[in-house]
Amino acid sequence: QVQFVESGGGLVQPGGSLRLSCAASGSIFSIYAMGWYRQAPGKQRELVATITSGTNTNYADSVKGRFTISRDNIKNMVYLQMNSLKPEDTAVYYCNRPQGLLGATYYSGSLEIWGQGTLVTVSS
Repeated sequence: QVQFVESGGGLVQPGGSLRLSCAASGSIFSIYAMGWYRQAPGKQRELVATITSGTNTNYADSVKGRFTISRDNIKNMVYLQMNSLKPEDTAVYYCNRPQGLLGATYYSGSLEIWGQGTLVTVSS
């Protein structure tokens, strides 16, 4: 089984930056696409960024141009660089296999057990 541990969240002012990390353990996953999800208070969990086993990336319109997803297959890590943060980015962020719609692309990854996520709070 694959286990995910997210880290890097915290409190940041609008316009600030954070870099989230996702560490996978238990099994290799380098050949699989990965995604970052977030769940804001009172909202459904949404897929915001994906990356293939290579370098192809995709983003939700809400984060496009501000967030960058990357991965290190040797370390079984995936990252989310978050710049120009807005209050509406406040959410718990999770990593997992991408499943569902992101923009016009449908992903059919098999979800693993969700990690605890990491909380990002954007507030002044």
